[in-house]
Amino acid sequence: MSATSMNHISSLKYPDRLFIDGAWVAASSNQSLDVIAPATEQKYLSVAAASSADINRAVAAARVAFDKGPWPRMSHAERGRYLMAIAEELDRRKQDVARAWPNEMGILHSMATAYAGGVSGMYKFYASLAGQFAFEEKRRTFSGAKVGLLVREPVGVVGAIIPWNGPIALIGFKVAPALLAGCTVVIKGSPEAPSHALIMAEIAEKVGLPPGVLNVVTADREASEALVRHPGIDKIAFTGSSATGKRIASILGERMARYTLELGGKSAAVVLDDYDVEQAAQSIAANACDMTGQVCASLTRMIVSRSRHDAFVEALSSKLSKVVVGDPFDPTTQMGPLATARQRDIVERYIAKGKEAGFKIATGGRRPSHLSRGFFVEPTVFAGVDNRSAIAQEEIFGPVIVAIAADNDEHAIELANDSPYGLNATVFTNDVERAYSVARRLRSGTVGHNGLRLDFSIAFGGFKQSGVGREGGVEGLMPYLETKTVLLDGLPAHIAAAEASRAKA
Repeated sequence: MSATSMNHISSLKYPDRLFIDGAWVAASSNQSLDVIAPATEQKYLSVAAASSADINRAVAAARVAFDKGPWPRMSHAERGRYLMAIAEELDRRKQDVARAWPNEMGILHSMATAYAGGVSGMYKFYASLAGQFAFEEKRRTFSGAKVGLLVREPVGVVGAIIPWNGPIALIGFKVAPALLAGCTVVIKGSPEAPSHALIMAEIAEKVGLPPGVLNVVTADREASEALVRHPGIDKIAFTGSSATGKRIASILGERMARYTLELGGKSAAVVLDDYDVEQAAQSIAANACDMTGQVCASLTRMIVSRSRHDAFVEALSSKLSKVVVGDPFDPTTQMGPLATARQRDIVERYIAKGKEAGFKIATGGRRPSHLSRGFFVEPTVFAGVDNRSAIAQEEIFGPVIVAIAADNDEHAIELANDSPYGLNATVFTNDVERAYSVARRLRSGTVGHNGLRLDFSIAFGGFKQSGVGREGGVEGLMPYLETKTVLLDGLPAHIAAAEASRAKA
């Protein structure tokens, strides 16, 4: 069997099962979901399709594990050791993760391999917080009590709803802090890309997580809503579209359940006049085709001075027109397909909208002529785009970039902020003081300097319709904790011992 053929074989042990209460169980509906490989349009995998009844089973297992099981009552250090074990298993399974990823959403295998190798780091980071983060603090009190404590306790049962573009990483940003906090979790894997969720279930079984602590179901949208509506869920952690995020927030608001929402983006790159346009174009082109543009933080709005707009567009188009589009397992390929036929249809509709509005396509705009099957679209650049147009305001989630002319720096900042989104941005300038000044005025969760820069070890999330809350870093732990004030007439022994130990040190 050839290496290429081997790349289309799934490593999953139980694709036709759900993982509930520590066991692999059949879905109650006996129905399945077919996963279509985006480069070939052939079936890659079939997985179990969970129904509302299965959601109920999974939530009940997580509820018992939280309310009566050992997990929330373990020390943070004990839970941290489980996180380290998960990290080790992820390192061991990284080739399985990397092989499944292109078959489910079109990412290059080389990129999937690189990303899969770093996923364990977030579990190691949160494990390290077990001995560093202040889960309990002594505070000054004016209540009349002798001792005031601020304690942080697990929020409860978490429903983690995972999208199809970067599932293994997005599972980690939810599961790792949730487990450290003492929460139990129900993961709802994407029907388009379920493998990573099922790999996580296999890892949970391998490391011996107590039953019900981590449950995994694969399901379509109807079951997702059942998870959101379930009264046994204390918090939803969702990554996906802003439209779906708004619906989730409205449902959870009815019962004041907690949520974090990492949603869409239409991120701006502001190119100031002191920065070389060729250099800026090279930086943008280097990341524009990552995951075929199916990245919420992708820089898709280029804001450049009117006098340099055409030169920038020419430089960027020249680079993107040379991108090799094709099989994501071919090492010479630079961009793979979109994830689904539906996603390609969405991208093509936006390209048509841009053409109908009269904007010039500087490069791309079509399906590659040399590829007769697969969900492929060329990298596309529109020039002279009105910032209020649909292609400048709405998230396309594909390799489509728009260039917008600005009159001056003030106008560029105004254009960058004139968006319903605020997830990511970048400022291109040789002057660090100028970069800082503009960054502080951009309404965005992350602002980079001279390129696409993200740092999940600090925090990631958005302003406005790009979401609520943050993932990654210490900030990513906080949404999985409830804060409690405890007022006592004396000092508990464990706190007294800790204070005595610090005094000796």
